[in-house]
Amino acid sequence: MGRTNDSMLTEFLLVGLSAHPKLQTVFFALVLWMYLMILLGNGILISVIIYDSHLHTPMYFFLCNLSFLDICYTSSSVPLILDSFLTVRKRVSFSGCMMQMFLSFALGATECVLLGMMALDRYVAICYPLRYPAIMRKGAYVPMAAGSWVSGLVDSVVQTSLAMQLPFCANNVINHFVCEILAILKLACADIAINVISMAVSNLVVLVIPLLVISISYIFIIATILRIPSTEGKRKAFSTCSAHSTVVIIFYGTIFFMYAKPKSKSSVGPVNQDVVEALISLLYGVMTPMLNPLIYSLRNKDVKTAVKTMLGRKNSDGV
Repeated sequence: MGRTNDSMLTEFLLVGLSAHPKLQTVFFALVLWMYLMILLGNGILISVIIYDSHLHTPMYFFLCNLSFLDICYTSSSVPLILDSFLTVRKRVSFSGCMMQMFLSFALGATECVLLGMMALDRYVAICYPLRYPAIMRKGAYVPMAAGSWVSGLVDSVVQTSLAMQLPFCANNVINHFVCEILAILKLACADIAINVISMAVSNLVVLVIPLLVISISYIFIIATILRIPSTEGKRKAFSTCSAHSTVVIIFYGTIFFMYAKPKSKSSVGPVNQDVVEALISLLYGVMTPMLNPLIYSLRNKDVKTAVKTMLGRKNSDGV
């Protein structure tokens, strides 16, 4: 089924939550709503940042990249997720599955590195406020953002290329609703030691190193904030970093749970395992991109003022 001979796989079958039709209906409505909120929230945030010249700063440049990244990331997987909820077994071609896996992995890795770059930006802004304009000039923050995208793409090229070379001899059924790399590696009928080593190196480069950068940056940030004499100054500084730190905790926490935890053939039943993986994937793939614009804008006076200004001008133009 789904192959032309014993060595060439032509398609995968995405099972997802097909054994739980009631859950599929709930998840379909929930994921669709969240996806629309992602498009709306991140789209508004990007528009506001581009529209308001006062927001043309390194911090908002990185935030604009993050919002665009979240839209691209969810768009690479959510349509397939929604489609898998509507069919008992979703058939996906081998090339289509690899392409979706490549895009999701690349964009996820990019976001890891980008969050590290954003931490460096906050470190310079708080620890060296007078030198901030000179250090975080356009010649610095644009390459930092571009480097995040390039590193994610390169990492994904390596992981996807190695996965595509594996033979899939017996089983083409993916117990997931997207082409997720760990789920695909489980189907290989050859030694995946190279893939495991490559994934470990990838975890080190795009997970551990950026997280170390973030942690060290925040150690210096907190130490600097504690030395600020005024309570108002401390509150303002903490407020500046609270959004980024919240996003980091949610994003990295979920990724480490998915990719860094040991994989074991435990006694957890298949029903419970499906539900758990669905919830984790939902949190990782949809929840964080939906929360990002809310986290960054609700407590940001500059963004709220820019939104009101933009909407006010549009209303006045329409009169």
